[in-house]
Amino acid sequence: MSKVFVNIALTLDGYMAPEGMTMEHFSDPGYKNWGAKWGALMTWALNQKYLREKLKFGEGGETGPVNDLVRHTFERTGAHIMGKRMFDGGERGWPEEAPFHTPVYVLTHTRREPWVRPGGTVFHFVNDGPERALALAREAAGSRDIRISGGADVIQQYLNLGVVDELEIALAPVLFGGGRRLFENLAEPLPRFRIDRVLRDATATHLRYVRQ
Repeated sequence: MSKVFVNIALTLDGYMAPEGMTMEHFSDPGYKNWGAKWGALMTWALNQKYLREKLKFGEGGETGPVNDLVRHTFERTGAHIMGKRMFDGGERGWPEEAPFHTPVYVLTHTRREPWVRPGGTVFHFVNDGPERALALAREAAGSRDIRISGGADVIQQYLNLGVVDELEIALAPVLFGGGRRLFENLAEPLPRFRIDRVLRDATATHLRYVRQ
């Protein structure tokens, strides 16, 4: 059966995104220095050969266990779920060939027809809540897995539903001091996880937890 997993980068002080990284200031990465902070958080990923090729950033990049981890994340994923905030930022920032290459289910109150992009990415806009989005993602993914891509609020909703099977966190050695935290607004009973894998290099510690 397909699994539901989260794969994100996180700062040492628990933030997924820096303060100031909002739609109002998306075109101004100097606002509260959010662009540099985001770059520091994602350095580990942008250095990997597989991701650089996936995003068409050009040749080069690192190979090895972390690169293999990134490749595995993409290859295992048959559908993505994300929130409207993440989609709105990506609609501005992603290339024409968005980097998902699967169906993507966007939780939103806005009604919109599916948005088809080159390379196999199709954004579907779901107005009926997280359970409906997950049901559609399971059907689309088949035997592959479903990635809850973000942002923090969407991940929290699925943790509260008790459906997240795995948490994969790239813990970067940076501090934001403010922004959007991952582990807020969680409800009892809290999900329980065990450590399954730890992988590290100079730019991040990659932690994998599976639900008990």
